[in-house]
Amino acid sequence: MVRVCNVEIQNFRSIRLLTWQPSPGLNCLIGSGDSGKTTILDAIDLCLGARRNVSFSDTDFFGLDVTQPISITLTLGSLPDALKTMETYGNYLQAFNSVTGQIQEEPQLGLETVLCLRLSVDSELEPNWTLVSQRAEALGQERNLAWKDRLLIAPARLGTYASSNLSWTRGSVLNRLTEERPNLGAELSNAARQARTSFGGQASAQLAATLGVVTQKANELGVPVGGQTQALLDAHAVSIGDGAIALHNAAGVPLRSLGTGSSRLLVAGMQRAAAQRASVALVDEVEYGLEPHRLTRLLNSLGARETPPPLQVFLTTHSPVAVRELNGNQLFVVRGHPTAPHQVLSVGIADDIQSTVRADPEAFLARSVIVCEGASEVGLIRGLDHYWTALNDNSMLSAGTAFVNVGGGEPDRCFVRGLALRQLGYRVLVLVDADKPPTPATVEAFEAAGGEHITWRAGRALEDELFVSLPDAGVDALLQRGIELMEEEQVAAHIQTQSNGQVTLAQIRQQRQLNDTPYPLEIRQLLGLASRHRRNGWFKSVTRFENVAHDILGPHLPTSDAGFQALINQLYRWAHAA
Repeated sequence: MVRVCNVEIQNFRSIRLLTWQPSPGLNCLIGSGDSGKTTILDAIDLCLGARRNVSFSDTDFFGLDVTQPISITLTLGSLPDALKTMETYGNYLQAFNSVTGQIQEEPQLGLETVLCLRLSVDSELEPNWTLVSQRAEALGQERNLAWKDRLLIAPARLGTYASSNLSWTRGSVLNRLTEERPNLGAELSNAARQARTSFGGQASAQLAATLGVVTQKANELGVPVGGQTQALLDAHAVSIGDGAIALHNAAGVPLRSLGTGSSRLLVAGMQRAAAQRASVALVDEVEYGLEPHRLTRLLNSLGARETPPPLQVFLTTHSPVAVRELNGNQLFVVRGHPTAPHQVLSVGIADDIQSTVRADPEAFLARSVIVCEGASEVGLIRGLDHYWTALNDNSMLSAGTAFVNVGGGEPDRCFVRGLALRQLGYRVLVLVDADKPPTPATVEAFEAAGGEHITWRAGRALEDELFVSLPDAGVDALLQRGIELMEEEQVAAHIQTQSNGQVTLAQIRQQRQLNDTPYPLEIRQLLGLASRHRRNGWFKSVTRFENVAHDILGPHLPTSDAGFQALINQLYRWAHAA
């Protein structure tokens, strides 16, 4: 069961340089668009696939610079005996140290015995596959894998046209399931002859007048046709090759007619069964054509939950369903840069990452992530984004920004989670209350990694900021919304409890109605504290705060306190930054 131990790509499409040690099991590549995920799959496919001819163009070179040749080198381990014969590949067998990623020229005890296969393309656009070894080069030797060995290790690609594997074409997964092969000898040749004869008997009667004219002209012109001409199937047109034998269902309908998702599922199952013969699979956009439950089945068929893994799989996805179904050791973030080398970073299984994979997988598919302390902040962002989008058609989501809900608790958790995401290359903003200050060292580590944060003003939670900062009309709307959500008796009870019986809801209303008196600061502060009641907060849910942000905060923000406006505007600018 051959495995790819190391991938090195130079000057191929969007990748100037990439060195990566993939997992021996499932490798799910995620990241923003145009980061190079599909390019990595194509590089593996082109280098390892069994192809005699591949077309390249100038656009396949990094930056269209054909003076810098394309080089794709794969280090292959878990070699079958056929690839470890000293007579055939002895001078090309080497040792791979998975800890250091280094190649040793001679096989060594305790290290993986490997072959290095390289695909090179220069300005003449002619691909050249060679095995790489300094020992062989010193002896003036150069060779490629034998064709039968290339067929042995060639990966199966489950792409849009997965149905190509549903017939016995050359390289099809069907040919790798067993040693059986269809008989394309006398029986099929006879079937072709019978088809020509049977068709001719019918067509000659239907085309009699045309055949008569052709025969007459042939005789007039001395063209030898041996008597009456016939309308038969062309022998070349009905020749039967490998692809003529295909899978059909019980009713005789070709399985090629299956939907894209069903074809992928079936081919994935066959690839799993053929793993001993072809142990590498490539799947671009794994979610294509599949409902969530069938996507899960496909991932499981590829060995997502098995140890040891039955296949080495390289796949890409833009689906949060796929991300959620995998663990952090199976997820790899691809980071590209026009001048620096590409990176493929393992997400990992630390608690602060794995919990995000399960709860907010969308975050791993975004460019920028806002880490929210709890449901209130998530609702705030969603509501404001909805409001802003209605105003100027400029959505936070369209800018590639997502959010993570840490779920409350100590504010340090937000910065720890933010640091983990920052180390994976995401832009990260932490949004937290200021009623419980975080540990300075935790904040400093996050900032040192390039993270940013917004904290409400000293001692305030989000509800405090709203009641203190919004204009009087906005506070009226907040209080009325709390009454609608909680019922008047409960709101009144929260106010009375928070004030130790000194202030009632009725008194607040009476004072407010007296000549439209503004809310005193102490009443605003009291309402903020009462609204965030520990067990029964007025707005403590994503939906409630989303509606508050959209219906109340958005319209009243221009007349709110300047300091609060500055914080919200900072949030807007960060979320919409390119």
